Amino acid sequence: MRRNSSPREFHPRMRKFKQVDVFTTIPYHGNPVAVVMDGDDLSTEEMQRFARWTNLSETTFLLRPTVPFAGHPTIGTCHAWLEAGGIPNSDGFVIQECEAGLITLRNDDGLAFAAPPLVKSGEVDDADLDDVCAVLG
Repeated sequence: MRRNSSPREFHPRMRKFKQVDVFTTIPYHGNPVAVVMDGDDLSTEEMQRFARWTNLSETTFLLRPTVPFAGHPTIGTCHAWLEAGGIPNSDGFVIQECEAGLITLRNDDGLAFAAPPLVKSGEVDDADLDDVCAVLG
């Protein structure tokens, strides 16, 4: 096998990640998400490559704050962080920052959170309506 010695060649190091089964306590009955524990130094292209490699509908990367919000990746990421030894600042609660703001997750009989405030409200513009109609057929 010929090796490419280009200086731009991507040499990924092994990434610590977990696959979390969200919205269930029964293995293989939930919604899986891959959570990468150390994604700060990855480019967007490298994250996309990793996400394709997991072959899951969602992959999250623990980064310094400023990631977008979605329900099951938020819960899965929190779960993976706690299992990896993450220690919340407040007993029973974890606060994650995302594009929608600070999300407080309660950790008692499982993880739960209240929906964050709307990022967008008001009339739907024509471009967004066209996109939704195209997706829904």
